[in-house]
Amino acid sequence: MPEILTDDELRKAADAEAAKNESEDKKSNNIRTVVVAEDESVNRMDLVAMLEDNGYQVVGQAANGQEAIELTREHHPDVVCMDVKMPVMDGITAAATICDENIAPVVMLTAFSQADLVKQATGAGAMAYVTKPYEESKLLPALEVAMGRFSEINDLLDSVERTENRLHDTEDQLKKAEEKLKKAEDTLEERKLVDRAKGLLMDKAGFSEQGAFRWIQKTSMDQRIPKKRLALAIISKYSDDKIDSDSED
Repeated sequence: MPEILTDDELRKAADAEAAKNESEDKKSNNIRTVVVAEDESVNRMDLVAMLEDNGYQVVGQAANGQEAIELTREHHPDVVCMDVKMPVMDGITAAATICDENIAPVVMLTAFSQADLVKQATGAGAMAYVTKPYEESKLLPALEVAMGRFSEINDLLDSVERTENRLHDTEDQLKKAEEKLKKAEDTLEERKLVDRAKGLLMDKAGFSEQGAFRWIQKTSMDQRIPKKRLALAIISKYSDDKIDSDSED
């Protein structure tokens, strides 16, 4: 019998769940978590040191965009610091993936001469950008802005989703109410027609009131004819006899 999940897949799933729980625990303790993506090791070490000195916990360090995506998916950090130009996958492409999946806000790290790339980065969904060299006075506010915007956007999305759900529920309730009303109207119309047909059977065929009703009921069941249709047939049959049908209404 083939394995549904291999031991390696189970371990990876367990590790991912543990990392997610660890990230949630850190968030509940107000510890800011961050993934740093910078291909130049010296710059990356300086950036990590600056973040840790300011109370951030670096949960992942990436040297390219693909690693940044994988670490972000694994750790669900509060924010991602992403260099624009990196090997394997550039920061803009990686930021677009992270933002599309709505995992974490991204702060792009760029040089002064990369104004065109800054525009591409914001188009990819980056919440803020910081120019090199890294300075606390620029980096830390950018991180706070990015996290704040990300939180506001997600709150708005949650609000929109709740509103859509309420509208959907209201539409369902309205539809059910309309169906009940239609059913009630059909039932009322059927009763009126059956009463009229019953009266005609009593007048023209000598049925008692109870006998006429039973005959309509039995005929409807035996011949599988809806009562409304049977009643209309009875009314149509006796309408040629010039009875005072208006008095039966």
